[in-house]
Amino acid sequence: MTQAPEIPEATRRRHDREIVALAVPAFGALVAEPLFVMADSAIVGHLGTAQLAGLGVASALLTTAVSVFVFLAYATTAAVARRVGAGDRPGAIRQGMDGIWLALLLGIAVIAVVLPLAPGIVDLFGASTTAAPYATTYLRISSLGIPAMLMVLAATGVLRGLQDTRTPLYVAVGGFIANAVLNVGLVYGAGLGIAGSAWGTVIAQCAMATIYLTVVVRGARRHGASLRPDAAGIRASAQAGVPLLVRTLSLRAILMIATAVAARLGDADIAAHQITLSLWSLLAFALDAIAIAGQAIIGRYLGAADIEGARAACRRMVQWGIATGVVLGLLVVAARPLFLPLFTSDPVVKDAALPALLMVALSQPICGIVFVLDGVLMGAGDGPYLAGAMLVTLAVFVPAALLVPALGGGLTALWAAMTLMMTVRMATLWWRSRSGRWLVTGATR
Repeated sequence: MTQAPEIPEATRRRHDREIVALAVPAFGALVAEPLFVMADSAIVGHLGTAQLAGLGVASALLTTAVSVFVFLAYATTAAVARRVGAGDRPGAIRQGMDGIWLALLLGIAVIAVVLPLAPGIVDLFGASTTAAPYATTYLRISSLGIPAMLMVLAATGVLRGLQDTRTPLYVAVGGFIANAVLNVGLVYGAGLGIAGSAWGTVIAQCAMATIYLTVVVRGARRHGASLRPDAAGIRASAQAGVPLLVRTLSLRAILMIATAVAARLGDADIAAHQITLSLWSLLAFALDAIAIAGQAIIGRYLGAADIEGARAACRRMVQWGIATGVVLGLLVVAARPLFLPLFTSDPVVKDAALPALLMVALSQPICGIVFVLDGVLMGAGDGPYLAGAMLVTLAVFVPAALLVPALGGGLTALWAAMTLMMTVRMATLWWRSRSGRWLVTGATR
């Protein structure tokens, strides 16, 4: 960020209120999302090991698919927030509808691929002969809910751009409860087994999409915005999403490579890695909530052509990111002896995980800066730079990670490589934030 005088106390308090008002509900919604998979696992697990294994393969595929398309939420948030800042609420909702139409088209395309190819996809991911039929059943049925899942992502972006993170929280919590109730009723009450779990999830996702669409449609009618698909608008939404797709795929590649390297280190190390990665992902929710607030706030300021406001908000959110990272790091250090027994009683796995968790703790302030600046630049619509920066990060991480087993390093060395990866991300994002080139104003970038 460029040099600037210290933020006045009144301005700092206003930013704090905005950040808290957006980030806290966003955090709740983020935490509610993985509970879908946890609820399905708890219910299906009582059917048998093969069914649970099949669910594990299918849900991993579905989770990956959704994470790849998360740009639908990010790009829509930034675009809608800019229009809101420019005082064009009808245009903001129109922009959001373009994102929702794009989500529907992408969801239909995914169904067209998954339905006929489900058995081959399941085999490709190494499902056992006993688990494969269950994985195929779950994947095929659940794929029918992918358009709804993607529309939920896009509609969430619309509401975030409109500075509303409470509605997504309420919908996420309601969706989780409905999913759990439907799963129990269909799996056991109707005797449908794993197919019942898939249908329950599809119904819950469609209900969530319906609620979101109802909210957006009401807003469109209130402000006189068109609901019809616009080819140019959909194309623009897709173009804005491509750089964020590259960014997301690069990040997914980093996580997959890290897991592959951990697997080469031995059974104890891969087990410890999964525990460490699960905690790292949980901590990311707290930091990502601030990033989501950043997307909405920065987009609004730039849409209103308020460069100083955007700079001040960015500085304050970075302070929040660092402080949150420090707190999370201290919590990890303090909770390590209590956290590990929840996942394993194997002393070898514990010995491998303890120093790796210390690396995670040390990296949290860095992660705080990375997540916040990532959100700031997304809110600014700076997707091409984010894509390039992530490709650079991937290029640095790959040799560092591959050197770990080659040099006889263990899991701690692998997580040192992960910390290096986050440090490179921080450097690239920090340089961009200080350059000021992301401060492009107007209703559209």
